[in-house]
Amino acid sequence: MNKEQKKLTVKDMAYIGLMAAVIAVCSMITIPGTVPFTLQTFAVFASLGLLGGKRGTLSVIVYILLGAVGLPVFAGFKGGLGVLFGMTGGYIIGFVASGLIYCAFTALWGNKLPVTVGAMLTGLIACYAIGTAWFMVVYSGTKGSIDLMGALGMCVFPFVIPDLVKTALAVVFDRLLLRRIDPGSTGNTAAA
Repeated sequence: MNKEQKKLTVKDMAYIGLMAAVIAVCSMITIPGTVPFTLQTFAVFASLGLLGGKRGTLSVIVYILLGAVGLPVFAGFKGGLGVLFGMTGGYIIGFVASGLIYCAFTALWGNKLPVTVGAMLTGLIACYAIGTAWFMVVYSGTKGSIDLMGALGMCVFPFVIPDLVKTALAVVFDRLLLRRIDPGSTGNTAAA
């Protein structure tokens, strides 16, 4: 691949911006339940599946930067560095790790369905790991010590099933949309 092929085009930047906006909107949509949850995970993985690893990860980074400068794009219409440095900020940062994992998987093994699913599930586990570690550090510094099982019980276990459903929906959505855009496609064919 030559240097020119590595540059982002205006079209790429438009897609990245559009998917950053989709992530922001989905982060604000709250589905009530015993433990309410958002569609943020769905949007992150849909972005990766539709745009590919590089552009999808960049859309996640743009989303995080928008929130970091204070725009209310995080769950609960919140924004600012306080959210990122708060107890659940590690889960937001963990989405970057999810994107990098997706990028690595698809660069190594292509965009076949098992690779995409494996990349998303591994990315979700990485997001949980980073978020839980960050949660434990911040929680211990502000409220007192917490063990791993306590943190997982508060921040991971209630969300596993909904996050798996959202990840599966992202895979189906991506595959259906990409087939509409490019008949015969089995997944994102972008090299990015």
